[in-house]
Parts: sequence; structure tokens; C-alpha cells
Amino acid sequence: MRATLLSLILATTALPVLADEVNIYSHRQPELIQPLLDAFTKETGIAVNVAFVDKGMAERLVAEGARSPADLVLTVDIARVEEVVKAGVIQPVDSEVLKADIPAAFRDKNDQWFALTTRARIVYASKERVKDGEVTTYEDLANPKWKGRICTRSGLSDYNVALTAAMMAHHGEEYTKTWLEGLKANLARKPEGADRDQVKAIWAGQCDISLGNTYYMGQMLADPEQKEWANSARIIFPVFEGGGTHLNISGIAMTKAAPNKAAAIKLMEWLAGDEAQKIYADTNNEFPVKPGVERSDLVKSWGEFTPDSLTLDQIAELRPAAVKLIESVDFDG
Repeated sequence: MRATLLSLILATTALPVLADEVNIYSHRQPELIQPLLDAFTKETGIAVNVAFVDKGMAERLVAEGARSPADLVLTVDIARVEEVVKAGVIQPVDSEVLKADIPAAFRDKNDQWFALTTRARIVYASKERVKDGEVTTYEDLANPKWKGRICTRSGLSDYNVALTAAMMAHHGEEYTKTWLEGLKANLARKPEGADRDQVKAIWAGQCDISLGNTYYMGQMLADPEQKEWANSARIIFPVFEGGGTHLNISGIAMTKAAPNKAAAIKLMEWLAGDEAQKIYADTNNEFPVKPGVERSDLVKSWGEFTPDSLTLDQIAELRPAAVKLIESVDFDG
């Protein structure tokens, strides 16, 4: 009797037994998602292991084949999602939970990938040198009034390629080529660095506006060295003429190998739920993809916007043509 009681006490007080695990290849630094994964493990008892794979994820999965230890890939940008899909290393996930929680515009029509958060491609503008209402559309960035006033990272960066593909979807190839030429003519310097470097250039007076992703504002404000840069600029949500503000995603997909498939599906479904959406969005200063989940106070302070109506599939389909167009105008030259 005493032995039975002792067993019962131990069973009700012990920590969760990590009887299963999920292995992730991630484009995102592990420390940025660790709070999320720790919460999942605490709730389910399923361990999560993350390997940061900055480049060559698709090639790695192809080389590993059926022996790959990876169950899931966690990506940033629709281009990187499509890269692994086209490599044939992803399998569809038919989950009613995922379909209920994630709007159709933010998941693959064939269930091969699912967005977890969204981020807007916006304009950072000098608080001192750019007036309210001075820039309202992406098309306006090619206006000669901005000559010598714009900074940006490479035109061939995934984020700028996606924006260019969206411009093509709205206006066609010929218009977009003219737009790229006008934008290039307005640059204060050759494209260089990443999005935060452009905000530093605004702070230093080298340019007045730049293209960037919303979440970098949160990252800069949290960095003592970069906080002053962030405070020199404000976020503007431009729109496409006849459309809305361009969005991109962080997304997740299941590998074809997936040695821990059942546990991996549990993690995918958990990530789409209310608790995880709140943690993920708050940790990375992004927008929850599940309707009804509130943004963080910081993200809400940046203002409201109307998302563009283009689907991510439409943007992904035009990505190869967008790359060719950017190269044809020698945007980075």
C-alpha cells in the first residue's frame, strides 16, 4: 500500500518525461525562438532540438535524403519556403487545426507550408527630414523628388525580390522595370548592408528614407547601441496603388524524412494556437497570423495598416522573373 502511494506521489510531482522529440532546421537564430519552444516542451513533454542553417538548407536536406534527422524547417521569407518545396524535400500536412487557425492566404494551397507570423515591408523615414504624408505608396519611391534620399539593402535580397514580385503582380513587368530604374536613380548610395544598416544611415544623415521590415525596429530599440538609430526614424506603411501593404512571412514545413512525424505535427498545431502566436509575435516583434491574437504593445504603437490582397503563392510564382528584372537594370551596380 505504501509503495503504491509513493508511486502515485512521484507520478504527480515529477517533471514531464521527454519521451519524444522534434528536430528543426531553422533559418532563424535559435535564441529568437527558444522561449516559444521551451513553452511547448513544458506543456507537452516533447523536447525540441534546433539547428541553425543560414544557407544551403535545401541542399542539405537533399544530400541527407531519407536519413535526415530533421522533422521541420522553420524559414524566414516566402522565397526560402519555396526553395525547400521546389527541392522536393517537403511533405504536405493535412491538419484541420492548421487550416482552422491559419487563413488560406497564409498557407500553401497544397498544405506544404504554413505561415506562423507576418511582417510588413515598410518605409523607415527620418523624423526630422520627412513630413507626414510625404510618402504613401511603393510606386512613389521612384518619384524624382526622392533623388539622393533613399537607402536600401541589395535589390537581390529575398525581401526586396518579394517586394518586386508583388509590384509585378500589381502592374506588370514593363511598369516594374521602369519603377526599379526610378528607385535606383533615387539611391543616395549603392545598395549595401542589411535593413538596420539603412536606419543607421538615416540617423547619420546619409539618406532620408529606406526600405525595411517592421520587426527590425523592435530589435534596434532593444539594443543599446542601436536604440539611437531607431529613435531617429519612424515607420510608414506604404501601399501599392489599388492595393495594400506588402507582407512577408516566417513559415514552417515538414520534411519528407520526418522521423518524428506525430510529434512534429503536434508542434506545428501548437505554434498556430493562441498561446504560441502571442509568444512568437511578442518575442520577434511580428504580427500573429492567427486572427484575433493581439499584437504586442510595441507593435501596436507602430500603427494600423491594410494588408495587400496578393497571396504568397502569387508572389512566389513571380520571384524568378523579379530576380531577372532586378539584374537587368543592374540595381546593385
